[in-house]
Amino acid sequence: MARRLILDTNTLIAYERGAIDRSPLDADDLAIATITVAEFRTGIELADSAERAAERARVLAAITSAVTVLDYTERTAAEHARLLAHVRRSGTPRGAHDLIIAAHALEHGRAVASRDARARFGDLPGVAVVHV
Repeated sequence: MARRLILDTNTLIAYERGAIDRSPLDADDLAIATITVAEFRTGIELADSAERAAERARVLAAITSAVTVLDYTERTAAEHARLLAHVRRSGTPRGAHDLIIAAHALEHGRAVASRDARARFGDLPGVAVVHV
């Protein structure tokens, strides 16, 4: 049975670079958040050459045509606010973009596929994590 996953930005970059074995993800229902698209596009804007920027843009186009891109909605905002309140109460700051990805995971019933131990997605209430 296919897992329902949302790829965090580090995983998407590792996927693009071939730094992870992609085959375990082939049967999964994959998604990314629009914030992940923005972070990836930042890499395009900061590329050290026009050729590298064009290659990254081609990769992004291929990825966004193959996976579900999740828009930030009012429901996402509600989940995001709940997570923001949780981290503020607990005194453990998190990256704003990581919380948006986690909010999408909660909204859509997906586990976060992550390589970023510092994000500590699994410490967030209700957020499931798959380490890739």
